Amino acid sequence: MNHLEGLKKMMTGEIPGPPVAQILGFNVTDVEEGRVVIELEASDRLHNPMGTLHGGILCDIADAAMGYAFVSTLDEDELFTTVEIKLNFLKPIFQSKLRAVGQLIKKGSKVGLLECHIYDEKESLVAHSTSTCMILKGNPNGKREKIK
Repeated sequence: MNHLEGLKKMMTGEIPGPPVAQILGFNVTDVEEGRVVIELEASDRLHNPMGTLHGGILCDIADAAMGYAFVSTLDEDELFTTVEIKLNFLKPIFQSKLRAVGQLIKKGSKVGLLECHIYDEKESLVAHSTSTCMILKGNPNGKREKIK
């Protein structure tokens, strides 16, 4: 199964999402090559001490949407790692259904540039993120291996 097929199976529930998706409660809702949409129901269980959604949660869903968008373009023996991420917070969130749209901007032979727009349930832009990802070649197992 290639990466794109795996993402589609994750979206339909045929295979489980990664542990972080299960812990935070986000789901893949749309998949195409180079573009992935993730949704998350933001509630007070994810708040920071100031009573708004913790900024790290926005970064998590942006990173996931961009990472999934990138991996959807890779060959079966390729994986990737994020080498840089930037996130602009545009408004506070208290409770809302969030939609993170990750999209590939440019893919080279070694790195890719991606962006993510995160919207609230009123389609208002909440955050904007960019990311640089590096391709890791020769990974037939489909997972990165732990360094011992």
